[in-house]
Parts: sequence; C-alpha cells; structure tokens
Amino acid sequence: MLVLDHVGKTYPNGVHALENFSARIRPGEIVAIIGGSGCGKSTLLRAISGLDRATTGTVTLDAISITAPNEKVGIIFQEPRLLPWLSVADNIGFGLGHLPSAERQHRVARALARVGLVDKASAWPRELSGGQAQRVAIARALVPSPEVLLLDEPFSALDAFTRADLQDHLLDLWADTKPTLVLVTHDVDEAVVLADRVVVMRPRPGRLFEEIRVDLTRPRDRASPAFEAVKHQVLASLDRSLNRAMRPADDLLTVGEGI
Repeated sequence: MLVLDHVGKTYPNGVHALENFSARIRPGEIVAIIGGSGCGKSTLLRAISGLDRATTGTVTLDAISITAPNEKVGIIFQEPRLLPWLSVADNIGFGLGHLPSAERQHRVARALARVGLVDKASAWPRELSGGQAQRVAIARALVPSPEVLLLDEPFSALDAFTRADLQDHLLDLWADTKPTLVLVTHDVDEAVVLADRVVVMRPRPGRLFEEIRVDLTRPRDRASPAFEAVKHQVLASLDRSLNRAMRPADDLLTVGEGI
C-alpha cells in the first residue's frame, strides 16, 4: 500500500507548491493525477519517488518511509533518458545486473517482444524514433518488477497515434506483474484510458479537488458512450477546479476520502 499522509511542499524560494495531500493507493491500482498548471502534480510525483523530500507529511510504501530514491519505486519521465552508449537490449537490462545472465536475457527478450522491438535489440538509442525510445524506457522501468511505477507525462511529446499505441503497450506490460502505477498527465483521454481512478487537483497551492472512479472494463473503447461520459465528468471537474470563486477543496471533499 502506498500511503500519502498530509503531504505538503514549500520550496526554499517560498513557493508553496503542495498542501495537505493525502491518499491511499492500493497495490496494482492505476491512478492518474490531472490538473491545471501550478497544481503540484510533478512535485507530488517527486515526493513519492524520494527525489524531492516533502516539507510536511509523509510518504510510505508498505509502512516504510520514502525519503530518498527506493529500488521498489521506478519512474518514467517525459524524455526517454536512455543511455546512449548502450544498445536497446542493454538499456532494458540495465537494472538487472544482480540476476544470473540467463534470467536477465530471458526478461529482456520478453520485454522486447512485448513492446514490439525484437528487431531493435542491437540498435543504438540514436537510431530509434521518439515512440520507439519511449517503449524502451517503459520496458526498462518495468523489467525489474518495481512495486510502484511513476510516470511523469511520458507520452506528451508524441503524436496522437503513437501515444495511443504506447498506452496499449504500457497496459500490456503492466498486466504481467501489476505494479501500482501513478501517472501525471494533462491528457484527459489518456487518464480515462489508463486509470482506475482519476485524481483532479486544484492549483496554487496544489491540493486534492475531486476523485473520479473509472469503472470501465479493459481494453477501453475510446469511442463508446460510457468512455465519453467519464471523460465529460473529468473535464467538468477540471473546469470547476480552476474556478477560484469556489470553496476550498477541503470543503468539497475530505482530503484523501475514498482514496
């Protein structure tokens, strides 16, 4: 269980980026975090990863406090950040050095097949398209079987067709071991396609505004009326979250309620 307990973050320059954010995220759950600029989405993700310690509150995974990078928590950024001096296969297997060679090769080969890049195993990162490079980054993050995988707008720089393809690849890889996924995105379609719950945040400082459950079976039909209904619900919540005349989030939803 990933537990965020009244997490807040104020930077040394005085910017109050995040306030009183609480959540309980169950193992294997996919949660999308969405909100306007300045709502602290990436700050929250960095606190969960241990890359940036929260000013107030705690982040715990299985009752262990996360205050620094942890091997049980993986992260995928917007840019693939592949190691240019390693082949595609070696990039994917980079975090598996502790395993016997045969096991490492098996996992890498399986991951390459799942993301459709068997023919690129010996290629260099510079020889890949943007979508191919991000597929390698996804495979690299998931082959060590982390308990939690964080994704910070991993598909935002890609065209719509490639983005949809990678969303499917992500779910395919996730199905193997079902780690907890926490995804930051600006794309409402992406949130509804991937998530079990969408958490809408309110900006300045970032705080929880509303939680929306996505009770749609997978794979999800983006053209279905049910998909459109959930998408409309998320869009309406986003619109309300940016209305500064509204009451504070704590008056609308108890922080962490139902999460």
